[in-house]
Amino acid sequence: MKFIIAIIKPFKLDEVREALSGLGVAGMTVSEVKGFGRQKGQTEIYRGAEYSTNMLPKVKIEIAASDDLAPQIIETIQQAASTEAIGDGKIFVLDLASATRIRTGETGDTAL
Repeated sequence: MKFIIAIIKPFKLDEVREALSGLGVAGMTVSEVKGFGRQKGQTEIYRGAEYSTNMLPKVKIEIAASDDLAPQIIETIQQAASTEAIGDGKIFVLDLASATRIRTGETGDTAL
């Protein structure tokens, strides 16, 4: 099993979600996050004062997937989230030791 973490631009979330639904991905966790990297920061105004920040809003998607479906998920996220510009994000893949469905007690791939 694999644990896939993708950090993408917020406006790409619906496109990524729809593309993953087409693959049969049944669920994911989505969080609003902030971060920085090579992408330039942005200027904001707070109480009349202008300031610059390099912490930009992003969306973090987390998906637990079987080993055979993970490569397709990664490719789908990459294609759907791409704008071909700096700041499109990153995809991280980790080995997932185990998973348990709380309601039924199922473990492993059947818990996904």
